[in-house]
Amino acid sequence: MQVVSDRDRTGIAGQPPRRTRSDGERSRRAILEEAARLATVEGIEGLSIARLADRVGMSKGGLYAHFGSKEELQLATVEAAEALFRAHVVEPAAESASGLDRLRRLVDGYLSWVEVDTFPGGCFFASVLAEMDMRPGAVRDRLVGFLGDWLGRLEAAIGDAQADGAIDPAEDVRQLAFEVEAALLLANAQFVVVRTSEPLERARRAIGRRLAAAAAGTP
Repeated sequence: MQVVSDRDRTGIAGQPPRRTRSDGERSRRAILEEAARLATVEGIEGLSIARLADRVGMSKGGLYAHFGSKEELQLATVEAAEALFRAHVVEPAAESASGLDRLRRLVDGYLSWVEVDTFPGGCFFASVLAEMDMRPGAVRDRLVGFLGDWLGRLEAAIGDAQADGAIDPAEDVRQLAFEVEAALLLANAQFVVVRTSEPLERARRAIGRRLAAAAAGTP
């Protein structure tokens, strides 16, 4: 077993250790963020080591050091997009004090994620799910897993809101989550075309009215 000394941890004369691994991680992250942007425009099936190498200004050999195959690149791209989604949408909503507030923050987070133009082709997951829905394999499985997790978060927030007394307990949780998701997906699809905030604001109003109606039967 190799023993790592304090000198090895801190570097020579107390200097920080070399950042080779961190630099490599940053390079990989930058590559994957570019891959995700490309996927929303050209499709995740259109991703290739050669195409991405040309886009980021690297050699194919340099990219092969990060990804050994096209499928590995695709899966890593989905993972990177999912990490961005968690940071922009999921994690801020987790700080909510109530189920209804969490639901609203998930909705606002998603619409903001689209509006800031994170990806040129709109929401990464809406784009690549539509592309891969009839193509069995590891990439589709990972995307379907993401969709299930996202719908599960909406449903959990609605269920908690019911438990808090903010949403009528007679409401069908899965149906309400479906309607919220439908408004979000349509807003994303229209935003990609018109590039104005109008469809996003319409989605906010539609979801706000639906939630108000869902609360109408509560004491």
